[in-house]
Amino acid sequence: MIAAEDTRDFREIQRAYAITTRVISYHDHNEQARSRELLERLLAGESVAIVSDAGTPLINDPGFRIVNAAIEAGVPVTSLPGPSAVTTALAAAGLPTASFLYLGYPPRAASKRRTFFAAHARQSATLVFYEAPHRLAATVADLLATLGDRPACLARNLTKPHERYQRGPLSQLLAELEAEETVRGEATVIVGGASGDEPEDRTGVEEDIAEMLAEGADSRTILEHIMTEHGLKRREAYELILRAKPHPPAPSPTGRGNR
Repeated sequence: MIAAEDTRDFREIQRAYAITTRVISYHDHNEQARSRELLERLLAGESVAIVSDAGTPLINDPGFRIVNAAIEAGVPVTSLPGPSAVTTALAAAGLPTASFLYLGYPPRAASKRRTFFAAHARQSATLVFYEAPHRLAATVADLLATLGDRPACLARNLTKPHERYQRGPLSQLLAELEAEETVRGEATVIVGGASGDEPEDRTGVEEDIAEMLAEGADSRTILEHIMTEHGLKRREAYELILRAKPHPPAPSPTGRGNR
């Protein structure tokens, strides 16, 4: 059996290669139920191939549930190499590839997106993620504001007729996107890692702390939140919280307090 992310798209491959194997749908909305069905077939001795719409299955595509279930049940699982936007873009980006961090899709909301990028600001590895065309310019603007003017590459419409690589500092890429009437094409975004000598931007962290203090959150809750969201060490996070807390007014010389 073949489990395809989109059976309609897969028909073209079926016709081209005269594939007669039964095909069923397997996508984000039915993955949980389908995984149980597929596992039953695997345990009965059948073979199942997972096919994604584009790129490699499981890389920002469905498949984790059935792979994990099959492994736990002792069913052999193997993978065939194929196209992947992550490695395709990295190979032509002109940025270091010895160490890279794949981040999937960043959050859609601007404030959460900046917090997301700030959490990786000190990461020395090259950062790689996907972005939709209608959010691409805003995302590059958030990268510039959060990480500084780092070298980057926008790999758009990979392996398609209108494939395009845009390379340069984030400020240049943002200007190019803003000059386009309509930004088109799915993009793989590659951003250089931290060099170790950039000044640390704590704006996002401080804003988070101030907001949580205003909401009445206790220090422990704030501490755990900013350690998780911004990747800070406990001591560093605690010092920022102490600095943000309002200090009581100093007593007057008479000991009666200020008026």
